[in-house]
Parts: sequence; structure tokens; C-alpha cells
Amino acid sequence: MKVLLSIKPEFAERIFDGSKKYEFRKAVFKNSDIKTIVVYASSPMQRVIGEFEIETIISDSPEELWKKTKLFAGIDEDFFYEYFADRELGFAIKIKKTKKYKETLCLREHFNLTPPQSFLYLRSENFGA
Repeated sequence: MKVLLSIKPEFAERIFDGSKKYEFRKAVFKNSDIKTIVVYASSPMQRVIGEFEIETIISDSPEELWKKTKLFAGIDEDFFYEYFADRELGFAIKIKKTKKYKETLCLREHFNLTPPQSFLYLRSENFGA
């Protein structure tokens, strides 16, 4: 099963150029069968640009997460702590292998979906890519 994540375009690009090896989230999906994340680059791009395999998901305090991930966070420390402000727990999805699509896809046209606030589960009938 796959999950669609909305990611800011600048961070999405860093995932596919290899400089960002972790995607940070305040909450993650409960389904442990998720092995692949489909990346929707949010506004202004608003396109599905690729996918990546999940190596592992780290759950820890923001302080510990930063210590474990800072070398390949793909974001600066101030942005990280601003994102996790007032949170006792955060998640870092470690990226295993990426696959950037040759052509970007329209969420409505190719998946019959609207952009998720955080994430949504993709069923095989959604996934025409």
C-alpha cells in the first residue's frame, strides 16, 4: 500500500536530489503496511513528482530526532524546531530509495483526488501512475 504526502516543493526537490534523507511529520499513518510514499509537491507546483521507499520511521522527542537526523535533514535547525514547537513527540521518515517520475502528474486527473492536508492512503484504483 502507498500513501500520498503533501510536501513543499523545495523540500520535495531535496528528497529527489539526495540532500534530504528524512521527511519530518508531527503525525504519521497508523497502517504499518505502508512501504512507499508518493510525493505531491504542494503549491505553487501542485504536481505529483515521484515516490520513495520507507527505510524506517523514527519516533522520538524533537531534540533526539534532530540529533539523529541533522546531517541529512535537508532543513535548518531553526526551521526544524519551529515546525515541532510545543510537541513532545515527532517523526522522521527515513528515505530508502527514490524514484522521480519522468513526467509530473496532476492529482485530480491521474488520481481523482484533491490535495491532502497531511497524507492519504492510496488504493490501487487511485494509482494510475
